[in-house]
Amino acid sequence: MAQETATLAAYVAGLKYDDIPPEVLDRAKVLTLDFLGSAIRARREAESTPSVVKMLAALKLDAAGEATVFGDSRTWTPAVAALLNGTMGHSLDFDDTHADSSLHPSAPVVPAAFAVGEMVGASGREVLTAIVAGYEVCCRLGNALDPTSHYARGFHPTATAGTYGAAAAAGKLFGLSEQQLVYAFGVSGSQAAGSLQFLVNGAWNKRYQVGASAMNGVIAATLAKNDFVGAVESVEGKHGLLVGYTDTPHHEKAVAGLGSTYETMKIGVKPYPSCRYTHAAIDAIIALRREHNLTPDQVKRVEVGLHRNGITLTGDAATKRHPTSIVGGQFSMFFTGALALDQGRFGWDDYTRLGDAAINSLADKFDVVQDDKLEVGRSHPFGARVTITTEDGVHERLHDDPSGEPTSFPSAQAMSDKFITLARPVLSSRAQSFADAILSLERFDRVEQATALGRT
Repeated sequence: MAQETATLAAYVAGLKYDDIPPEVLDRAKVLTLDFLGSAIRARREAESTPSVVKMLAALKLDAAGEATVFGDSRTWTPAVAALLNGTMGHSLDFDDTHADSSLHPSAPVVPAAFAVGEMVGASGREVLTAIVAGYEVCCRLGNALDPTSHYARGFHPTATAGTYGAAAAAGKLFGLSEQQLVYAFGVSGSQAAGSLQFLVNGAWNKRYQVGASAMNGVIAATLAKNDFVGAVESVEGKHGLLVGYTDTPHHEKAVAGLGSTYETMKIGVKPYPSCRYTHAAIDAIIALRREHNLTPDQVKRVEVGLHRNGITLTGDAATKRHPTSIVGGQFSMFFTGALALDQGRFGWDDYTRLGDAAINSLADKFDVVQDDKLEVGRSHPFGARVTITTEDGVHERLHDDPSGEPTSFPSAQAMSDKFITLARPVLSSRAQSFADAILSLERFDRVEQATALGRT
């Protein structure tokens, strides 16, 4: 152990905008915009959003404040804004993914950064610096947890490691000292929670617990700012994160290359609104369909090989073959694969086909199996092998990585198009102005000048 908690705290406290390479700042802006597109669309369309808003009203937690909830017409208090933006931004399952840690960095980090940034009157540069700090902390802790072991224990890393990332972003904007950040991380350790039990019935917990991690990070940093004494050694200690949440901790990964190697540049974006473990297979299915002019009636059987994490999340035939809820569909290799084979594409609006007889019939032709070849010699587990058996023969394709990873990161135009497609139904003509503002966030003396464009 190398005092990982204190090392990460020192990094966050000392990080300066001018220290961050330009390409990292540019990537952080694009990732932020990508996340906000999902949050804006989910404010209107995610079926879980009204329940969360009603809960806040019932508990008298819906007071006006200075923080933006994107896609909403009013402002909220900072912690509640972080909760809502985090929950909504993760609801479509269209937000970014860090492959090595198997978590979604923007969902907890960006809401915390904007909530506190507006609260303290921060500049765009300061908010961007905080977002990078949050990305680095949560991705590194996700790496150290070992996602395979973390998943096997039933934890959702976006909600656990994400709480620390949110606290890092919030604490950076509060200007916390190293010691205060250690305390903020200590409080984060008491709040880091997120169960995979939502997989059983397609529950909305997944969305809420990520929003809660954003809110809890804001709370942890605010407590530390107000002289609260939090636990020390929250990451590496006797009862710390890397003891209680994994069987195979990798302490060194929490701090390896800190300040020189940016995990931010390893974050990928999603072309499809579903679990990232389905994406390489969807890519392969669409490619095989196109190359061989396949039609659903020609297909006799489809076998999808995945890493064991993908089986855990998306491949259980007993519960995943015919999902009836959006969350169930987002975590069904059978449903998403059948959609891709039937249509040659897959987007958010295609969840209207849940329960469609043609899709269910096609899903019956799918088998999802663990492929040991995807377990060995790979830096992350998002690959897939697809074998399609037809009347005329067998077609197979292996995709080591899904599209949207750093090696195939979309063009600026493609990222803008994705955002506009998601945001325009909510923001109308203002969508482009808001996108332009986020992509030039460093120009704003006060971040609220940019975030105001994201309200309705």
